[in-house]
Amino acid sequence: MRHISLKLLSIYTKVKKYLHNTLWIMGDKITNLGVGFLVTVVVARYLGPEDFGIFSYAISVAALFAAAGHMGLSGLVVREIVKKPDERGVTLGTTLGLKFIGMALGYTLLLVYAIAYEGVTSIEFTVLAIAGAVLLVRPFDIIDFWFQAFVQARYVTYARLTGLAVSSVLKLLFVFLGFSVVYFVAANLIQAIAIAIAFLFVYKIKSSLKVAEWSFSWSKAKELFSQGWVIYLGSIFAVIYLKVDQVMLRWFEGSEAVGIYAVAAQLSEAWYFVPVAIVASFFPKLIKLKEENPEQFNKRLQQLFDLLFILALGVAVVMTFLSEWVITLFFGAYYIDSASVLVIHIWAAIFIFMRAAFSKWILIENALVFSLITQGAGALINVALNYFFIPSFGVQGAAYATLISYAFASFFSLLIYSKTRPVFIMMLKSIFILFRYSIIKVFG
Repeated sequence: MRHISLKLLSIYTKVKKYLHNTLWIMGDKITNLGVGFLVTVVVARYLGPEDFGIFSYAISVAALFAAAGHMGLSGLVVREIVKKPDERGVTLGTTLGLKFIGMALGYTLLLVYAIAYEGVTSIEFTVLAIAGAVLLVRPFDIIDFWFQAFVQARYVTYARLTGLAVSSVLKLLFVFLGFSVVYFVAANLIQAIAIAIAFLFVYKIKSSLKVAEWSFSWSKAKELFSQGWVIYLGSIFAVIYLKVDQVMLRWFEGSEAVGIYAVAAQLSEAWYFVPVAIVASFFPKLIKLKEENPEQFNKRLQQLFDLLFILALGVAVVMTFLSEWVITLFFGAYYIDSASVLVIHIWAAIFIFMRAAFSKWILIENALVFSLITQGAGALINVALNYFFIPSFGVQGAAYATLISYAFASFFSLLIYSKTRPVFIMMLKSIFILFRYSIIKVFG
């Protein structure tokens, strides 16, 4: 017993830094989930399915065009900060410049879409223009990369909670005052501004590298973009099959259908922070393990897949059985149709959770082209399935399209490419984890 205790203590000592960082990320996400969810419940009940659908539609369209500013730089920048300490100022300054160029382009295209499809006199144009303005302050999120590299998630948590507090108070105030949907979209913009200011504040206090030392370099931009362009295009495809369902629902079924679907999607997607938090904390360690001990790297990666699958399965089962109760309790009878959507949509978590680890494997193994192929195929499949499923099955059709496209892009497609087949096997072993451990128990 003493030997086991000492072994557990030894393991804890080794992963203490990463565990604490994960807990900070989880705490941030759980607080955002809890507070954000309760505020969303109040707002959704106040606005009703149609206006809440307009709100959700605007946020989804903004997310689609925000992909232009992703630049595929997240994991790459963390890696550059860790591996090249002498170039940190250039890395941050160049990343900021690239993301601002991309976001500005994305906002311009969003306005063109809003003018062409909605018309400048419509309320939809107004909410799209406001929601899209968030893109112009998003580049400062690169400060998050800095704290990720040094495993200091608590400072990111401080900044995000500041924005959450501002936005939540404003939305509740708008409900009390009886304001229209436009004001609730504006609250999201104010939240983004507050987060950007908070990021700059905590960075100034905690970083020895001043913002004034950041610099933009075209050669660094070419270097980063040459490594990240594949992930960049892949991220655009990823956002497409994450948000295009709500946009296409608006085209085919109208705003009320978007509101019904958005409630289910939010309850489902709210859990996606779990794998992101876990994987983000262990990413720097995985990079080192790959270089120093490949065998240990594979072992840890399998354990990570196992953990992510168990968590996803638990979430999917619980939400499936409690879907109607959860929807009715929080959102009321107006949104009861969301329950049948949630029962389908929640099972996409199985593939999303494991994809979080696979996305880091792609960076470590430099299999970036495969990321583009899988994300592109997933996006095309999702758009095609939405096109055929929504007219036939309504909001449930959009949920089926999402589930099928996620399954293909994040799991089945790995079987096609020889380099990713070992990862497919790892994921498959995770899916059969209960059977694996039963065999070990019987024969071990």
